[in-house]
Amino acid sequence: MSKLSSQEFRRGQAQTLAERLGEPRRFIQVVAGPRQVGKTTLVRQVLADWGPHARLASADEPTLKDRSWIEAQWQAARQGARAAGRQGFVLALDEIHKIPSWSETVKRLWDEDTAARERLRVVVLGSAPLLMRQELTESLAGRFEMLPVPHWSLAEMQAAFGFSPDQYLYFGGYPGAAPLRTDPARWARYVKDALIETTIARDVLLLSRVDKPALLRRMLELGCRYSGQVLSYTKMLGQLQDAGNTTTLAHYLELLSGAGMLTGLQKYSAAAVRQRASSPKLQVLNTALITAQEGLPAEETRRDADRWGRLVESAIGAHLANAAASGTCELYYWRERNHEVDFVLKAGRHVIAIEVKSGRRRDALSGLQAFRDAHPRSRPLLIGGDGVPLDEFLLHPVERWLTS
Repeated sequence: MSKLSSQEFRRGQAQTLAERLGEPRRFIQVVAGPRQVGKTTLVRQVLADWGPHARLASADEPTLKDRSWIEAQWQAARQGARAAGRQGFVLALDEIHKIPSWSETVKRLWDEDTAARERLRVVVLGSAPLLMRQELTESLAGRFEMLPVPHWSLAEMQAAFGFSPDQYLYFGGYPGAAPLRTDPARWARYVKDALIETTIARDVLLLSRVDKPALLRRMLELGCRYSGQVLSYTKMLGQLQDAGNTTTLAHYLELLSGAGMLTGLQKYSAAAVRQRASSPKLQVLNTALITAQEGLPAEETRRDADRWGRLVESAIGAHLANAAASGTCELYYWRERNHEVDFVLKAGRHVIAIEVKSGRRRDALSGLQAFRDAHPRSRPLLIGGDGVPLDEFLLHPVERWLTS
């Protein structure tokens, strides 16, 4: 397979965005996803077809930005739209979440253009999709469409960088870090400094009030160390210093999930109240977050069966969790008495119990059978061992397993 450049990826999202911008002006397009997953590149690809009738501006530039910057960019785009005539004009505002109360300004300007019938289409980009969504729903309800851009899959990393499944498990799905994999120490520094710390300092802390930033960072470290494990908030308190209370930890986990780094899966139950009350199963959204912080060489990690098995389970969980964050499905875990399954996938009436046979556990089949006994309409799916091979599962989108 010939390698493709990272600029050629995200074709599905690019086509969707191009089609939406080609329609009559209806909604603000919100392109959101974690850092370094290709959002800006995707938008540049689409805007290239608009030629001089498009403008991309970034709030990530060094000079301080406020709401007046949005108004200035918008006014320039309005002039472009009037000059373009019937074709219209596209304004794209990158890193928009860094401007306080940005959604209020965008709402006012969008409503002014709607009343004046301006032919201006608008795209906004942000690095913390779920954290942005709250402000969107509060200020821009009914005026936007979300285009989620998740972490890169094995198929994308394989085609762009020649990643093997083992390399994907260890180095994860950050395309910007991929060229550094021949120098693992440099790769790890890049992930920790340019991705983890930047996401926390420039996304999470800007968008939300965090009284204990150091605790937020330790919460991420804890989640990476225990990825794939169910851990009660009470036990987390015992692992963390100056942790405050369980409410604080739950809030910080929600912030990390909103930034596309670490999430807490809830236990599957027919009763929503029981789901919300359950202890979370910690799940990273990119395995690079685990290995970069552990600092162990890939060869040593591969030889450690338990550590490698945890990476396998975390990679599968990340594949599923990214699909859930994009709206494809809902994702849970399940445990009753001595039986458990790693993941429960739900989409409409489809419920799939997924067990990962990574060498860390021997009772995978009994867990699947117990779940089916409790939920007769569910379907089992075993990954690894005698089930679906790991690479085959990771190479295909989650939608395939919902209908197969």
